[in-house]
Amino acid sequence: MAAVHSITGSSTGSGSGSIMATPWRKRRLCLLMGETPSPAALREISARGAFLETNARPPLDACVDFLHPEAGTIAARVTAVSNDGIRITFAADRKAVAFALAAIASDMTQG
Repeated sequence: MAAVHSITGSSTGSGSGSIMATPWRKRRLCLLMGETPSPAALREISARGAFLETNARPPLDACVDFLHPEAGTIAARVTAVSNDGIRITFAADRKAVAFALAAIASDMTQG
């Protein structure tokens, strides 16, 4: 899997081991919309996808929607499942870039 640049500024190859909370970042309650809505915390995000800390464990290749309270909703596909969450991928188009930037900006600027 290619490395993903996280919101924390580090590059990671998987969801495990990276820490999202930083002094400048405010975590928002997000929702993973699969078979049932599940709370999720955004650990890292890019235009290609995101790692979500969640208790939900949808099957690999499941189509889900990810709802961020400020950035909106984006369609995604589950590409990895780990002990602490899941990795989802986006279409890597303009909408995904706008969604990722809005999520990052929102989490950096609001209390």
